[in-house]
Amino acid sequence: MITYEQFEKVMSFDTRGCCCIEIEFYVKGSEKFDGCWMGKMPDEKAKADLYWFGLTADGKNAYDYATFDEMACAKIFDGKSFSDIWDDIEFFSVDGLDPMERFLSYLKNEGPFIGAAQW
Repeated sequence: MITYEQFEKVMSFDTRGCCCIEIEFYVKGSEKFDGCWMGKMPDEKAKADLYWFGLTADGKNAYDYATFDEMACAKIFDGKSFSDIWDDIEFFSVDGLDPMERFLSYLKNEGPFIGAAQW
């Protein structure tokens, strides 16, 4: 498992014009938040990065944010934020790859290029 600070570093990569970071996760002990997605992608219209959650397969619980802090602090998990429930987060995949392997590649500053969705 990585620390919240390490996760924040992963999410600080500049994706504009190159790729999208896609993370599949679930919240331990919650049937409601099983098979959730989150990530970061370039928003060409805004010329900035866009952070997002997709919490249900039907798309009804999708949220976009301008910053990591906005995303991490949004109280969308039954009144709690991602940062509040950090200890209950389990990662399925990152960019379609093994979560720890992929997180380590970001933390080694190898970036979101190998295996990441390209734009």
